[in-house]
Amino acid sequence: MHKKRIALLALTLWLILIIAFMLLARTLDLEIFFVLWLIGILVVVELVSGASATPRYLRYLRFVIAAGVIIFGAIVAQKVLEILSR
Repeated sequence: MHKKRIALLALTLWLILIIAFMLLARTLDLEIFFVLWLIGILVVVELVSGASATPRYLRYLRFVIAAGVIIFGAIVAQKVLEILSR
């Protein structure tokens, strides 16, 4: 349970840092926020996961990560199509 709280705190601080830098840069872009959130959650899950046993919450979190990767692929495909259509 201790690792779970540390992971939640780390991810929360990461998201607050992203929002703070976006506000300082005066650019709030949901796509950039999503990609940085996905990077943060991937790092946190990799650091929290153990070698021998996988807690139940990590198994469910992997579904969230899979959905995030699919959405990331859609964002990349959309950007590539935007570039090609110019």
